[in-house]
This record gives sequence, structure tokens and C-alpha cells, in this order.
Amino acid sequence: MTESLTMSQPPSINVCPLGIIRTPYQQKFAIPRQPNLVDAARGEIIFDKGFDDPNMLRGIEQFSHLWLLFHFHQTIDQGWSPMVRPPRLGGNKKQGVLATRSTFRPNGIGMSVVKYDAVERKHGRLSLFVTGVDLLDETPIIDIKPYVPWADSIPQASGGFAAEPPAIMQVYFTAQSMPQLTHWQGHYPQLRTLIEQVLAQDPRPAYKAKQESEHEYGMSLFDLNIRWRVDNHANYVTNITHNKEHKDC
Repeated sequence: MTESLTMSQPPSINVCPLGIIRTPYQQKFAIPRQPNLVDAARGEIIFDKGFDDPNMLRGIEQFSHLWLLFHFHQTIDQGWSPMVRPPRLGGNKKQGVLATRSTFRPNGIGMSVVKYDAVERKHGRLSLFVTGVDLLDETPIIDIKPYVPWADSIPQASGGFAAEPPAIMQVYFTAQSMPQLTHWQGHYPQLRTLIEQVLAQDPRPAYKAKQESEHEYGMSLFDLNIRWRVDNHANYVTNITHNKEHKDC
């Protein structure tokens, strides 16, 4: 007679990240809620030793897009809940965590489709460049897989409560911020496009999406602090400074 095994806890699975990704996003706030909404956001995956054999990436240039599997490293310690409040529902209605893309997940695993850009070796390190990222800077990358359109794209699929893309907001730069933008674009050529695309998605908390006030918001992109306010359903960039000059984001 075969004895059945009873386990009080499921076996653990050890996963070793391939490396980390460097992105413009220095904080969770203002990261696009989905990939490819901000195609000006470029990421560099830097492979750790042991995973930096260029043969691992041989042939990857044949694919225009890639799947990234990653770890929500800054939220995993906060735990998870079986029910969450998706921003798409205004942050007021709960859904099952597995019916959402919440970062507060049982295993803290995320996945994003990004556009392949290039493979380079510099300073003795192997790097993979991608665009359209929605990942926090220094996010651990668990795996990379090619995106295959005929298998991964299902045109007739239903999107539930996220069936339609979010509304886009207009973005303007004030007279004060324009000289600052011109200066910092010398360091970051895609800065204007990046700011416009990020703010167009309305990164404010969902419960503030319908509010307009004199409140000024701030986000960190690269080493810059970007300040803006909302007026008449449009975003107005008011100040662009180095984070050392303005730390209260």
C-alpha cells in the first residue's frame, strides 16, 4: 500500500536573477501601469557573472519584442492580499489579486513585453537594451523570452475591466521649466518625450484622477525631479531640477 505524503507547506523554488535592469524610473510613482505606453523609456539589462555569456543571446535580434519576467523587489516585503484595488476601477473596488496585474502578488513576479533594441558588451559587462519599459530601476530580471506574435497575440481576447486603453492627457511646459528642459536635454536627449509620455498617462493615484487643485506633484526620472500641476484636465510641468537641489519628491 502506497502512503500518501502530506506537506504542511509547498516546496520552495529558488530563482537566481540573470541581472538587473537600469531604467529612468527611480520610484514606483509615475511608472506607466503597462509596458509600451512610454516608448521613450529605454532599459539596459546588465547580466551578472555566470549569465553574461553572449551565446545566451545568440539569435535574439530576430525578434522585435521580448517578454521580461522580473521580481517586484521593492514591494515583496510588504506582503500580499487575496483582494486588491486596481487603479483602473478608481481604487475603490476590489478584485482578486490574480485577476489583476497588481505588484502585491504571492510570489512578486511580473511580466512585460518590451521592444528589442540592441546587445552590447561594454566595460566588460554584457548588456541587452530594450525600449518601452515599465520597470523600476535596478529591478531583478528572472528570465527573458522571445515574443511570438502568432502565439502571444490573441485579437479576439476580452480585456475585462481593462478592455480599453487609458485616456491621454495633454502636457505643457511652463515658461520657467523650458530653459531647464533645454539644459537637461543635453544630458538626456529623450527627456522631453519621456516626460510627455509619462504624464500623458496621468500617474496620479486613481482617487485623485478626477480632482484638480493647486497641489503640485513630483516624480524622479533619471537623477531629476520633475514637478507639475493639473489644470483643466491637462498637465503643466513647472520645474525640472537635479535631485540634489530638490529632494522632497
